Amino acid sequence: MHPTTTVVDDQRYAPIAAEDRERFTRDGLLLIPGALDAEQWNRTVITVNRIYDEEYAAGRLRPDGSLHLLGAIDRDPALVDLLDHPATFRYVWGLLGWNVYTHHNHVDVHPGFQPDVQVPWNWHQDGYRQNADVDEAVRPMLSLKVAFVLSDLSLPARGATRVIRGSHVHNTLAGRPPRANDPYREPDGAEDIVAHAGDAFVFDRRLWHSRSVNVSALTRKMVFIGYTYRWIRPLDETDYRRDPAWFAGLSPLRRQLLGGGADHANYWGVRPDGWVDEDIPLRRELAARALLDGGAPHLR
Repeated sequence: MHPTTTVVDDQRYAPIAAEDRERFTRDGLLLIPGALDAEQWNRTVITVNRIYDEEYAAGRLRPDGSLHLLGAIDRDPALVDLLDHPATFRYVWGLLGWNVYTHHNHVDVHPGFQPDVQVPWNWHQDGYRQNADVDEAVRPMLSLKVAFVLSDLSLPARGATRVIRGSHVHNTLAGRPPRANDPYREPDGAEDIVAHAGDAFVFDRRLWHSRSVNVSALTRKMVFIGYTYRWIRPLDETDYRRDPAWFAGLSPLRRQLLGGGADHANYWGVRPDGWVDEDIPLRRELAARALLDGGAPHLR
């Protein structure tokens, strides 16, 4: 029996539409227009600007003035609020299930480059060793990312994420990466994710993708939050429990999503005796809303 819970209208737990699930399965990608309202967008941009200034003052920017900061969620409450944002979080549990957390997240700031800057060919799938250690004809998804777009990336040459729709079911990319001094060559089917400031998109970690070159006067600003199963350990060198008082003040759901758990068995979705742990916060919330669908293995 589940404990009695007062169920309120909370868009974080709104099931995703069948059409969205089908589109994600087909393309490996979903665009969520207007995910951030004006106040949320402004608050997040102010936070990212402050973090960029702090990293600049500490001498931690890349030589080109860009920032790729891992494990940044606890740098400001505005970023914590993105972790279970109502417009995006329902896609996380709807596609991955309830035994999830963020293993990897980053704040990205990329000022414009001069047009003649040579950049490396960077098409890849996320997952690192997962792509070599899991020997399957079609590897499992295992994780996904939610990207919050803070700059207007609706025009070309602004550093938008480029993808090849449907490529998540292919373990390799057709052709070969260019050799040193070869002209830059885009793979077939490559396209920008055309997005406006405040939009978000969610993508399968297997989707072949690359950041394009920003040769505009605009600075590209984004926040990426990766989610995976809790039995996969963190990628980022960040322990969000290093401040016990701050961590204890978060909601049970956010503590789960930042790596909290009673013991190692809890990360696997079970109690030490091997039975399903009904008190894992996200599972408990979904159960209270009758959203544990026996027809979908990840939601049982």
